[in-house]
Amino acid sequence: MRLATWNVNSVKARLPRLLDWLAATRPDVLCLQETKCPDGAFPVAEVGELGYSVASHSDGRWNGVAVLSRIGLTDVMVGFPGEPGFPEPEARAISATCAGLRVWSVYVPNGRSLDSPHYEYKLAWLAALREALRDQLRSGMPLAVCGDFNVAPTDADVWDPTLFIGSTHVTELERQALADLRALGLLDVIPRPMKGPHPFTYWDYRAGMFHQNKGMRIDLVYASSSFTDAVQSAYVDREARKGKGPSDHAPIVVDAELAVPVGPREA
Repeated sequence: MRLATWNVNSVKARLPRLLDWLAATRPDVLCLQETKCPDGAFPVAEVGELGYSVASHSDGRWNGVAVLSRIGLTDVMVGFPGEPGFPEPEARAISATCAGLRVWSVYVPNGRSLDSPHYEYKLAWLAALREALRDQLRSGMPLAVCGDFNVAPTDADVWDPTLFIGSTHVTELERQALADLRALGLLDVIPRPMKGPHPFTYWDYRAGMFHQNKGMRIDLVYASSSFTDAVQSAYVDREARKGKGPSDHAPIVVDAELAVPVGPREA
């Protein structure tokens, strides 16, 4: 099974790149974040030509998540029980079962600044996600939670930790929230970059940050041991961040020796 995750920063703006990448990389399952595309406008027909079914959850503004699968897509759930809102729940989580793997695509709130109510919202959202995943893990089904977590797990996951002091994404409370997820039994699938010394997944558009490799690792794959034990390789596709009009994030691709269906796939 090939599982991937990508904050695409607008499906509409990135559609030609997305279709080319799908055709070249051929993930069995792709989790998307920041789709910014109303559910009724998602390019279902275009990705369908490549063999993918779609589950999308978006209000078409700043958020939006989706799961694309060519190996089955069942038991779709948008959001999760207890999910907080700002003030109403936003389109930040969707999950589905794909060939026996429970896949979540999540787009964690940014948090903005330490004195912002968005920061408290972010911490509350991660705490509620933990409880939802605790219930999910009780089923025993292999689980992978993929997406833009907007938290760098360690200082090694930012290009210069001293520049982030007093900022979101690196605070003790945010990192503890990730540690609480791992304490459930989830493992961090740490990828390698296709080129370069660090597995960063995000580079700001400004000031040539990408070309200087001044990035962060905030896109993560957290998975149960029943999945991670089968992982053969994982990499950041840094090449997808290059060229004209890219997302400011690069995809993560994980290959695992899990059985996938042969023959007709589920609709």
